[in-house]
Amino acid sequence: MYQTLRTELADKIFFIYINRPDKMNALNQQVMAELALAIEEVYSNRNIKSAVITGAGEKAFVAGADISEFLTLSTQQGADLAKKGQVVFKHIEDSPKPIIAAVNGFALGGGCELAMACHFRIAATNARFGQPEVNLGLIPGYGGTQRLTSLIGKGKATELMMTGDMINAEEALAWGLVNYVVAPGELLNKAKEILLKIHTKAPLAIAKVIKCTNAALNKDVDGFELELEEFGACFATKDLEEGAAAFLQKRPARFTGE
Repeated sequence: MYQTLRTELADKIFFIYINRPDKMNALNQQVMAELALAIEEVYSNRNIKSAVITGAGEKAFVAGADISEFLTLSTQQGADLAKKGQVVFKHIEDSPKPIIAAVNGFALGGGCELAMACHFRIAATNARFGQPEVNLGLIPGYGGTQRLTSLIGKGKATELMMTGDMINAEEALAWGLVNYVVAPGELLNKAKEILLKIHTKAPLAIAKVIKCTNAALNKDVDGFELELEEFGACFATKDLEEGAAAFLQKRPARFTGE
């Protein structure tokens, strides 16, 4: 089905591998189109409860965009390319099912932007992050200026984007860009461990957490008002009935996502 991705479903976790290791998993238009299809599968497949995005091979998560595609673009074509990327990454960010980035090796440019579009990030000790677009006379175009600023603060984000420097996994952890740093061999196991824990929680509540936390970064949405609405909506769900009953009966809840 996919030419530039490899996917597998295990324990209701959909693993999406960017599969161009000979190109350091660089993003080109085909990768972006296929990634959009894979994310649609996350949304629509009831057997999928969560997803992990990672890179094939040991050197790179995604080492950037395929620069060869940039050389002949006009101003409008460049803006159109960025728009397509932003749409795909926003779809990841808005997924009602959790999507984790498991960052192995280089996450640069569009790769860093892809990781930041996920709900949170786990890094291998060999991970390296950066937005080096200024080295090419560019700026991040897939949402990087906005998400990096939100995640690590304006000062550090501005410095990182203006210098084009890379930071290592431990720096990314200290700056709040990633949640955990683990040995490369433990990367997917850590992602799986967290997601399997999330799978035991109420699916509708998880989706509402994602919706409300995303609203905290959206200037056009009153996040507090949305929280009120979504909190109230929980009371119309069977999951709340089950969760409350399980709590009172001192037993594990059996959520159905209804």
